[in-house]
Amino acid sequence: MKCGFVAVIGKANAGKSTLVNVLVGEKVAIVSPKPQTTRDRILGVLNEENAQIAFVDTPGIYKSKTALSDMMMRTAEQSAKDVELILYVHDGHKGVSDSDTELMKHYLSFGIPMMIAYTKTDIMPEEQIPSDVKRLFEEGIECDIVPVSARKGKNIAKLKEAIKEKLPEGEPLFPENVLSDKSEKFMIAEIMREKILLKYDKEIPHGVAILVNTFKKRDTGNIYDIDLDIICEKANHKAILIGKQGKALKETLSFARKSMEEFLGSKVFLTAYVKVKDDWRDKANLLKEYGYGESSEF
Repeated sequence: MKCGFVAVIGKANAGKSTLVNVLVGEKVAIVSPKPQTTRDRILGVLNEENAQIAFVDTPGIYKSKTALSDMMMRTAEQSAKDVELILYVHDGHKGVSDSDTELMKHYLSFGIPMMIAYTKTDIMPEEQIPSDVKRLFEEGIECDIVPVSARKGKNIAKLKEAIKEKLPEGEPLFPENVLSDKSEKFMIAEIMREKILLKYDKEIPHGVAILVNTFKKRDTGNIYDIDLDIICEKANHKAILIGKQGKALKETLSFARKSMEEFLGSKVFLTAYVKVKDDWRDKANLLKEYGYGESSEF
């Protein structure tokens, strides 16, 4: 069977996590319209009769401003060096810029087979695609390019087959029932962060971390008790997150609890507290405490 690791690389907000979720057929990574939604390397495993593909969803390439974003960029770079294939995800509806071709050439220089998923074709004129593909080839980007729409499911089967063709024959990398390398506790924290990203605007979500203090299933009844801290960087951010008379936080927790229950297949009793840790994204000890240490190898 065809087996291998595929690094999913691309600029921030190109649609990498959405594409990985669609390819795997399950939600293994959170998504939002905001850049830098993915902070860590997340593995999503596609199991089919003739193939097992481990997609490595990476943080989007973004101009670094903090120690956290520095770490995220190192994670993306290292992930692209330890795989059988690089799947470069390009946001097609934004066209092709010089910075796009420079990044593609950078990853091609690794000497690892690469292909391009040209995404978001459902929100752009179809006639733009041939001209963009032509420009990429003229710029020396010599690899397969597959136009897709993850949201509409367009050309996803074609992309899967193209990926399989690039992978070697081998034995399965993981047991058949494994979908991700991340724990349920990790995903609960990510779901909470996703809902904050979707609920609030501008800079506040980027300065938020989630620390799960309690994640326990009760001995009787199909219920999980979850207690977590929402960490922000400034006192005024805390006030915004909580909202007037706690309304904003209550709405966000209700939003998150429903997704947690769907993910766990159980009822969830959720409590949360908002805490301030000044400039935590630039403090190595806090980054480690909140689970943002350097990513390990596969």
